[in-house]
Amino acid sequence: MSTATVEVVGATKTFTTKNAKEKDVLALHNADLNIRAGEFFSLVGPSGCGKSTLLNVLSGLLDLTEGQAKIGNKEVCGPSAATSIVFQKATLLNWLTIRDNVLLPDKIKQTLTKAKKARADELLEMAGLAEFGEKYPRQLSGGMQQRASIVRALVQDPQLLLMDEPFSALDEFTRETMNEELLRLWTETPKTVLFITHNIAEAVFLSDRIGVMQPRPGRLTKVIDIDLPRPRTYSMRGEPRFHETVAEIRQLIGHTEDTRK
Repeated sequence: MSTATVEVVGATKTFTTKNAKEKDVLALHNADLNIRAGEFFSLVGPSGCGKSTLLNVLSGLLDLTEGQAKIGNKEVCGPSAATSIVFQKATLLNWLTIRDNVLLPDKIKQTLTKAKKARADELLEMAGLAEFGEKYPRQLSGGMQQRASIVRALVQDPQLLLMDEPFSALDEFTRETMNEELLRLWTETPKTVLFITHNIAEAVFLSDRIGVMQPRPGRLTKVIDIDLPRPRTYSMRGEPRFHETVAEIRQLIGHTEDTRK
């Protein structure tokens, strides 16, 4: 299984407006980020702080105005097989079965092989979806659809898995279950992960390290090591160290919001 380091140096992204009366939007300014190979790294911060912008830069969907982003030893210059993305919604095609949705990227790229089909079946089994491979998205719950979207991303064997608030639309109980499922899949199929969330407790439960971002303009203000052993269990959410870490990050985010006033 391949993993990669991530290095972002001096990342600045300005969105220009078509209306001459409106100011350009400086979404990122001189942002630096380093993620270790195989690490689960989360970004948290207030809305509008540039978390998704940074993720889209690493996916190759956005170009930087200034600075550089690298995955492994290669500069990001557009979409690449090195990355896969899981979005807020599962983005499955309703007229395809779950298995066909999982295999769709390879069908489009004409890279579908027996080995890829076997890997898809293996991952569906690991995600608890083996018996739902021939079902359609409408026949599955929201949580199961998101599992399928994660499987679709993992089938591509990316060096970097980008996850943009993938569980934000789920109820709290399902979300907690998905957190545990994601960690299990990540343990069994190691990947470097960049995970974006507004849920601080979720980030603490999942991550090796958490980057706290501040808005206007967006940049990383602090990186916090999560001092919790792996494998993570639900009972850890009740431990004092867990609550102390959540409180520390919440205070940091509150401070960044105060600086805007």
